[in-house]
Amino acid sequence: MDVLEKAFELLSKYPLCDHCLGRQFALLGYSMENNVRGSSLKISLTLQATDLAKEKNLDGVKQLKVLATNGFSREAQETLKHLKKRIPKALEEKCYLCEGKFEHLNSLIEKSLAAIDGYEFTTFLVGIEVPIKVEEREDEFKGTFNLGYSEGIKHEFGRLFGKVLAERTGKTADYLIPDLVVVINPFRENARLQVNPLFVGGRYRKLVRDIPQSKWFCSNCRGRGCDKCGGTGKLYPESVEELTSNVLLEAAEGQKTLFHASGREDIDARMLGTGRPFVIEVSEPKKRSIDLKEIKEKINVGAVGKVEVSKLRFATKDVVRHLKKGEGAQKEYRLLAEFENPFSDEDLKMLEEKLTGATIKQQTPIRVMHRRADLIRERYIYKLKVKKVSLKRALLEIRCQGGLYVKELVSGDEGRTIPNVSDLLNNRAKTLKLDVLKIIMDD
Repeated sequence: MDVLEKAFELLSKYPLCDHCLGRQFALLGYSMENNVRGSSLKISLTLQATDLAKEKNLDGVKQLKVLATNGFSREAQETLKHLKKRIPKALEEKCYLCEGKFEHLNSLIEKSLAAIDGYEFTTFLVGIEVPIKVEEREDEFKGTFNLGYSEGIKHEFGRLFGKVLAERTGKTADYLIPDLVVVINPFRENARLQVNPLFVGGRYRKLVRDIPQSKWFCSNCRGRGCDKCGGTGKLYPESVEELTSNVLLEAAEGQKTLFHASGREDIDARMLGTGRPFVIEVSEPKKRSIDLKEIKEKINVGAVGKVEVSKLRFATKDVVRHLKKGEGAQKEYRLLAEFENPFSDEDLKMLEEKLTGATIKQQTPIRVMHRRADLIRERYIYKLKVKKVSLKRALLEIRCQGGLYVKELVSGDEGRTIPNVSDLLNNRAKTLKLDVLKIIMDD
C-alpha cells in the first residue's frame, strides 16, 4: 500500500481533519499521535503536489486544491496563493468523521476536571459515548476504503482524554476496577461522572434481641410514615444495617448504602461468637481514605450494648459475591426449647443420636412463605448436643449446614420439617430463645 496515495484517495472523497486522517494509519509508525500523522501526510502531499505544479503538471494544482479544502491545509492554501492559483471554497467546513469535535478537546478536559472536583480517588477510567450514526459512518468508511491500520474514534478520544487526565490529576488509569469513570460525549460536548461504590467488610455481633438485620419498612405506608409506625416509616426503630451503615455513609459522604451479609438471623435471635460476615456498599462516595479504626469505634460507641463490629477492612464486589455463596456455610446455634410434657434423660440422648449426622428435609416454613419460594430443601446436621435445664426445658447446641431453619427443626412446622424434635419425642416443643454462636467461613 502506498500510504500517500491512500491518504490522497481518502481526502479526495471526504473532508478529514488531522486526527481523522492520521487515525486511518494509526498502526504505522510509533511515538506519535494521530494528528501528527495526519498533518505529516498532508504536508508530504503538499510537497509532492508543489513539485508537480512546478513541472506544469495540472495534477499538482488539483492535488493542492483538494488539500486546501478537504484537508483544511493551511500549507496547501499558502502554496496556491504563491502559485497565483485560485483557492476554491470548501464544500464542507467540518471533518466528515468527527464533525470537528477534536477541536474541542481542551474544553472537554476542563469539563471533566470540573466533574471530578470534590471526589477523592486514586484510579480512574475514561468512557466515551458517541452517537450510533457516528460509529456506523466510521465502519462504512473503513469498509469502503479497506483500511486495516486504523484506530476507532472512540478509542482515540478515550486514549487522549485518559492521558491528559492522568497528567492533570496525577492519578492512575485502571481498566478493571477504577474508583470512578469519567464518561465523555464529545458530540454533545458534555462530561458526567460514574462513581464506583466503596466496599467495607467486617463482622458484626448482635447483642440483643428484637433488632432486625436490615431496615423494615412499614407495611402500611411503605416507608412514607403513618399512624401505625408513628411517622417513622419503619416497623422497628433500629436495625443492624442502620446502626453500622450510617456512620460509614457520613464519613464517605456517599448517597446511600446497601448492606450485604452472609445470611441473616431472626429478629428475636442474637448473633454472638465472632460475629456474622458483612459488607457495606456505599454508593457515590466522595471520600475513600477513611480511617476504619475510627469508624469501628464510632459504630461500637453509638450502638453500645446492641451491635458490635470487628475486623473492618476495605473490600470489593467479589467479597459480596463470596458472602452470598457463603450463606450455606456451617453454622452453630444455641437454642432454648420448651416442651408440653416432661422428658427424660434417655429422651435427650435419643435426640442426640437420631439428629447427629441426620439429613433434614424442610419445606419452606410457613412463617417465611410470603417471601420465599415453597420448596423442599435438604440440610445436614453435623452435631447436636442437648442439655436438660428443667423438667420441660432443654438447651440444644446445633452445628449444621447453613440454611437450616432450626426453630422448625424443634417444632416440626406442622409436618413440613422431617425429622424434627417434636415428632421424635412425641412431645410438642417450641423455641423460647435462639442465639447464633458461630458462622464457619472465610471472610
